[in-house]
Amino acid sequence: MTESPQDPGTAGAGDTTVTYDVVVIGAGAVGENAADRAGRLGLTVAVVEHELVGGECSYWACMPSKALLRPGAVLAAARAVPGAAELVTGTPDPAQVLARRDVFTSHWDDHGQVEWLDSAGIALVRGTARFTGPRELLVESEEGAVRVIARHAVVVATGSEPVIPPVPGLAESAPWTSREATAVQDVPERLAILGGGVVGVEMAVAYRDLGAAVTLLVRGDRVLTGAEPFAADEVAAGLRDLGVDLRLGTAVTAVRRDEDGVHVATTGPQGEDEVHADELLVATGRRPRTADLGLDVLGLEPGAPLAVDDALEVTGVEGGWLFAVGDVTGRTATTHQGKYDARVAGDVVAARFSDGHADAERDAGPWTRYRASADAAAVPQVVFTRPEVAWVGRTEQQARDAGLRVRAVSYPIGSVAGASVAADGYSGTAHLVLDEDRGVVVGATFTGPDAAEVLHAATIAVVGEVPLDRLWHAVPAYPTVSELWLRLLETAGL
Repeated sequence: MTESPQDPGTAGAGDTTVTYDVVVIGAGAVGENAADRAGRLGLTVAVVEHELVGGECSYWACMPSKALLRPGAVLAAARAVPGAAELVTGTPDPAQVLARRDVFTSHWDDHGQVEWLDSAGIALVRGTARFTGPRELLVESEEGAVRVIARHAVVVATGSEPVIPPVPGLAESAPWTSREATAVQDVPERLAILGGGVVGVEMAVAYRDLGAAVTLLVRGDRVLTGAEPFAADEVAAGLRDLGVDLRLGTAVTAVRRDEDGVHVATTGPQGEDEVHADELLVATGRRPRTADLGLDVLGLEPGAPLAVDDALEVTGVEGGWLFAVGDVTGRTATTHQGKYDARVAGDVVAARFSDGHADAERDAGPWTRYRASADAAAVPQVVFTRPEVAWVGRTEQQARDAGLRVRAVSYPIGSVAGASVAADGYSGTAHLVLDEDRGVVVGATFTGPDAAEVLHAATIAVVGEVPLDRLWHAVPAYPTVSELWLRLLETAGL
């Protein structure tokens, strides 16, 4: 058996077997964080990646999508302030928007990310990984195959992949997924979008800004089913104001493509219809990317999420050596929460398998660096529509379903002095879900321009379980949008 050197590098066809203390499968943002933390106490670490180092977020999700959305949001902000509004003409320039997007994706070149791995002392193994036994992987690439052994731990960070529903003709019509939507080189004149989740509503806004006629087809009765109903309603109204043809309660029954584009047969409140578009984006959900990992040799189900405990150790596998982080666990669906899980898992691995540190991890409880306690009821989410929507913790219904005795308080953000300074006609809502028995915030939702920027205060309140009578002493600066906290607490009776 040939052991890898301590220095980082790239394993290739010249190697037969390489061995590291820790192996991370997946070099996206989540996997990178897990690898970085796992090596901080001296363990040797390698990541295995078959695509671009940096993963989905860097090249096809978070970064390019927000780069596409930002120009329209900036123009909308300027148009809401007299004195600036008069100087703003036209719409976003698609060529310039796409060129700036290309900068954020490094033109789909991972050279810089590979350099970071090297600087962090993390080895890179290029190829597709498959388990052949406990702590053993076969990694295959065009250059050949290499056997990779983990002395102590393997961390799975392979993320998720889009789901294409079994609609007749859909797969054959070559639909877009989020990858094609964020990597587009030419903006279509007409875009149909199937699905009203985060990807669907964000891309509807982005492509309207870029000049496309957008039809958004949603099977259910509202968009953003994970958000508070009022927030979903505000986003729906915002989409329609932008000119999106939003069709709720609409099912797609068949799809076909010909020389004139894509033709989507639907049935909905108005009966049967057909939507004609140049491209069709399918944004109906994602599933954990576990089908081709060889999980069956470990007694796990290929294609299923990897169930983990709060230490991110995979349950159902003996020996305490297998961990999973990010979308692949089914616990989280955002990069920021996946990176949080990765930091926890990396710290657990580093402590558990480094001399002199195991006791601290073994005795760790909730809300320590070794347990991902925030995954249960303190997950933040931002949707960069217009209006933006930002929330953390439980919705009112989720709190009631969890058996909490709660009440909700709301306040129109436009009535806050700072909001009126920020924009004429500022429209948005601040909403808190309060636990009556403990006197703490268990959920918060904000809508409106730059709602994302007021979210973190709520996240701290939820995670810290800050008593409301103490939170009342956190005085917001005047005149800022954050004054909404004062008004919310006054509305709550404080």
